[in-house]
Amino acid sequence: MPLRYTLEAIQVRGNTRTERRVVLRYVPFKPGSVFDVDDSEVELSRYRLLGTGFFREVQFSLKKGSTRGMVVLVIDVVERNTIVINDISMGLAADAGRNGRVRTLSGYAGLDVSETNLAGTGITLGGAMAVAANQLALRVKFLDPAFLGTKWMVGGQLLYNDAQDYFGTSNPKWTYPDSDTQYDSAIVDYTRFGGSLGIGRDLSVSTQLWLHYRLETLNADYPYIASQVRGFATEPIDFDIIRGRSVLSTLRGTLQIDTRDHPFLPTRGSFSTVTVEVGLLPSGRDYDYARVDAQASRWFQLPWQKHVLRLSAFAGAISGNAPFFEQYYVGDFSDFLPDRVLGITFDHRYPKNFLGTEIVEVRYGKYALDANAEYRIPLYRGHHTIFGIDFFGSGGLYSVASDRDFTHPPRAYTGLSRFPVDLTFNLGFRMDTSAGGFVFAFSNVLGFLPVRGKGPAGND
Repeated sequence: MPLRYTLEAIQVRGNTRTERRVVLRYVPFKPGSVFDVDDSEVELSRYRLLGTGFFREVQFSLKKGSTRGMVVLVIDVVERNTIVINDISMGLAADAGRNGRVRTLSGYAGLDVSETNLAGTGITLGGAMAVAANQLALRVKFLDPAFLGTKWMVGGQLLYNDAQDYFGTSNPKWTYPDSDTQYDSAIVDYTRFGGSLGIGRDLSVSTQLWLHYRLETLNADYPYIASQVRGFATEPIDFDIIRGRSVLSTLRGTLQIDTRDHPFLPTRGSFSTVTVEVGLLPSGRDYDYARVDAQASRWFQLPWQKHVLRLSAFAGAISGNAPFFEQYYVGDFSDFLPDRVLGITFDHRYPKNFLGTEIVEVRYGKYALDANAEYRIPLYRGHHTIFGIDFFGSGGLYSVASDRDFTHPPRAYTGLSRFPVDLTFNLGFRMDTSAGGFVFAFSNVLGFLPVRGKGPAGND
């Protein structure tokens, strides 16, 4: 039989820095309402408070009210440092010559830092930077989860990228009209400047809906003549960006469902998002496209030694003329290549291609699929600077493709090898600390090992 009481009051304890109203913003229960002890929203509210990053521990309890049938909900919190490092990226990138041999190495680094609870108000203010050879990316961002004391959330960011990208997976050649010089890489130099502004609303304790408007000005320069070998045939390179100045204007909607019990080392629950983004006319006439992404992850705590299994999947599709940096990049799916950091790429290499498929001819695509599993083993749990350390191993199958991979696949690939698909693996450590969550992965280093794979056809 359900245990139901009338909620007389809510008491918050342990919040020495965080304002009481900030805590209550994430609790759907109000004094005077009926409180069901078995309501799933009770545990989800606790997870939601943990997910803010303001607190290391959150506990709910009940105590007797002033009269029979009345109870007081007591929320005990243990605050954590709210100046957090959201992400640190460091690694090696490479330029690959024929047969995929590494010719030159270069380093890259990125840092993303935020104050997630500014003066105890729950407002997030942060910045990020990524640097590499001839590349720079900057971000400034903010989030107010209770704008002007309302139930609406407001967030936004300003961005600047001065970057390069590299096209042609096999024997790329390019020249400028006023020069007979040929080079080994087709390079796009481009800048992005602009930002986005969004409003959001909680639909339930675990569900949020966001709407963002984005406006950017772009300036790109690249060769007038460029080609590559694709499956023994020489084809022109499409850089998927307008030369000179252009404008990118989009509207994006995101539905998010989060039932994880911890933001960085979850042991149960799920996290799912569906995002739809469209280019707007007439201000977005330069890039008229639509993009749909769907991803879902589920965590399971196994019955032995509190090991954790995570299953995840992703699917995305783009129609229209999206710029290349909005398309799906193989490095975001293959653990053996560096991910994009703040929207810029660092590496020239093609994927490992364990399965010997056409994936090795792909750098960017308009379609992507990914299925992945991760196994985590807890190594340490603490209560001070380091809260937890887990060892993890992961693996999966992914695919990135463009329209021409379906309409004009390279003749060098037959049968199942015509499908651009490959395997990916990773292992390392996940660490939850007072300064934020960190991942120490070895896939970037493993990517330089001479693991057997198949390069682009005709790349001799």
